[in-house]
Amino acid sequence: MMQKRKNHWETVYRTKNPDQVSWTQDVPKTSLELIQAINLDKRAKIIDVGGGDGKLVDFLLNEGFENITVLDISGKAIERAQSRLGDKARKVTWVECDITDFYPEERYDVWHDRAAFHFFTEEDQIQAYVNLAEKAVLDYLILGTFSENGPKKCSGLDIKQYNEVQMAETFQNFTKISCRTLDHITPFGTKQNFTFCSFKRMGG
Repeated sequence: MMQKRKNHWETVYRTKNPDQVSWTQDVPKTSLELIQAINLDKRAKIIDVGGGDGKLVDFLLNEGFENITVLDISGKAIERAQSRLGDKARKVTWVECDITDFYPEERYDVWHDRAAFHFFTEEDQIQAYVNLAEKAVLDYLILGTFSENGPKKCSGLDIKQYNEVQMAETFQNFTKISCRTLDHITPFGTKQNFTFCSFKRMGG
């Protein structure tokens, strides 16, 4: 299953440009707002799960963050991000890995995931992700998924939609800070409705 997922995403990033995939954002506004609201030290450890060739890392580097990790299943996506960043790419830790096969060697102050978690549709996959987050997240968890008013598929794959209540029930060892629903406008001008939530680890 993991190899099948990897093959799928390598093909996507090998054959499509950023303006040909729905998730592309020139400015990851919501993710940045939720991270900025935490008032982090610039040395905070931030991981962007499923970051692909997304531009969140660009903005975090420009804001002076020093400990950024980008994880993605696709080596091609990582290559594209590294090429775009040029010399700045050396300031980032890059991990080519399926998140369900990730064994972090450290804990993260912020775990950010926009549109990766919702690809896990089976209960055992979801629970494995939750267990990993509980082990790896020191303080904050920021998640963006398709909402109940969003698409039911992405890139030809089934996804699991979440509302605010379902998100909180799934991550029970985290306290909800805020949630919002919003429309993402794709490069082709269509709308995708997202649920975005930020959480604080209980006891953290």
